Amino acid sequence: MANTYTNYKVDLTTTNATTVYTVPTATTAIIKSIRVSNDDASNACTLTLTLTDSATAVFSLEKDKSIAAKTSAEILTSTLVAKESEIIKATAQNANDLHIIISVLEIT
Repeated sequence: MANTYTNYKVDLTTTNATTVYTVPTATTAIIKSIRVSNDDASNACTLTLTLTDSATAVFSLEKDKSIAAKTSAEILTSTLVAKESEIIKATAQNANDLHIIISVLEIT
């Protein structure tokens, strides 16, 4: 078994659901952190974060969380385990406001 610490970064440039991370084939992911920052100078922006499993069922991780202007927030309060092919998606209220960084340990 190999353990790889890595991160994934996404700039939410639309208000559509955007794939932030997909667990690779033959991998278990230990997600340690989901950090979101709002770079808008004056407006808050809400974030919805979901996990889609391999059977395409969608589970809410965060619903309409408000991120104040010029601030950041840690979404996870504990470690999240994701299995092969599961997908984390993010939807922003406003395009070009939010950036997401996910820190993950991938076990293969």
